[in-house]
Amino acid sequence: MSRYKVLVDSSVWIQYFKKGKLPILDRLIEENLICVNELILTELIPILKKQQHYVAIDSLNSLELIPLKIDWELIREYQFMNLKNGINKVGIPDLMILQQAIEEKMTLYTLDKHFELMNEIYNFELVGKS
Repeated sequence: MSRYKVLVDSSVWIQYFKKGKLPILDRLIEENLICVNELILTELIPILKKQQHYVAIDSLNSLELIPLKIDWELIREYQFMNLKNGINKVGIPDLMILQQAIEEKMTLYTLDKHFELMNEIYNFELVGKS
């Protein structure tokens, strides 16, 4: 795993908030290696706010925030390549996360299986199961 920042996907945070400790995430937190983007926060914070998990919201908001620069042409190309390779039903938000991980040369920590499939095409650094 890279010593650089690790972009932690909402799938990991959801699991973390449901079940508690995830050894990989705990280690990344201790080493101050994690970051998020506005998309990931937007996927998480509304439900946490509805459930009144304000400590979790404060913790997420204190993480390093990496600006998301969207290249729509590249995202369309990623989706085309996914479809061409039989990878279906990848949402635009995940393509945006993919683009950021690749362009910023960040490790992506996710529990979403379609990132494993896309990794076979795009070869980015990926952390999976805890």
